Amino acid sequence: MSFSSWLRENSEHYLLVAAHHKLAQRTGSRAPRPPKGIKEIIWLRIFAPVYMALPWPLRHRILKAMPGSHRKTWAPPPRSPGPAV
Repeated sequence: MSFSSWLRENSEHYLLVAAHHKLAQRTGSRAPRPPKGIKEIIWLRIFAPVYMALPWPLRHRILKAMPGSHRKTWAPPPRSPGPAV
């Protein structure tokens, strides 16, 4: 797995977990389990808050600079062979 794939996979996962924590606090529902281990603490207590504090234009520039699937464009729809008009 390339570094950019690893980074994207982990950032998506931990940003989702952080969003669940925030939503649980706001609604008073049960939150996901607290972070265990240094890896989860770094992602949830440092990365997620810093990422969410960045303004969108800066986040967008960072995303565009990183190689990965977010830079792929949609393929044009396949053309079905039909009668010539």
